Amino acid sequence: MTNPIALLADPTKRSEPQVIKWLTESKIAAVAWTAARVWLGAMWIEAGVAKLWGAENPAFLHNNGAGVAGFAGHGVAAYSWWGSFLHSFVVPNSGFIGVFVALAEFAIGIGLCLGLFTRVAALASLALLFTYVMSGTASVCAFYALFAIVILATWKTSSLFGVDGLIAGYRQRHGSTRHFAPVLSHRRGQAAAA
Repeated sequence: MTNPIALLADPTKRSEPQVIKWLTESKIAAVAWTAARVWLGAMWIEAGVAKLWGAENPAFLHNNGAGVAGFAGHGVAAYSWWGSFLHSFVVPNSGFIGVFVALAEFAIGIGLCLGLFTRVAALASLALLFTYVMSGTASVCAFYALFAIVILATWKTSSLFGVDGLIAGYRQRHGSTRHFAPVLSHRRGQAAAA
């Protein structure tokens, strides 16, 4: 085994453990990560549909976001500065925020289920979960956050079977069709001639 101090001194000698490499690059592991991604997306779609068209619709899209205002006004915030933010910004803007939350949950779910903008959807999932936890909701937020972190950590394989994977495969097969260097050298030649 190599000396740990020597590894710190020369990062080129470091290698990642084979199990980590397998978990982040294997097509077999990609099936598990895809299942996790789709499951998390389905949970977000379910929450978004409930707010857009279901039982939670009146509390989010109507009545000036009464559900958001009630939660923000009466919830137990994790920190006093977050409570001040909820009372001074969220409650007065609860109508807009209710619509935003409903659309964001639905969009995150669609992105994760399709594997479209997977990293952005996973980051948005974490951001939304952060606001929920800071506002006093524990429920399933930590479990969802764990899935979102795994999806971010394994983004290459978790999006392999999805739109992002199709786009990456297309780019890999056809290569980049954009060549900027000839255009720039042609323009430089014209500028030098003038």
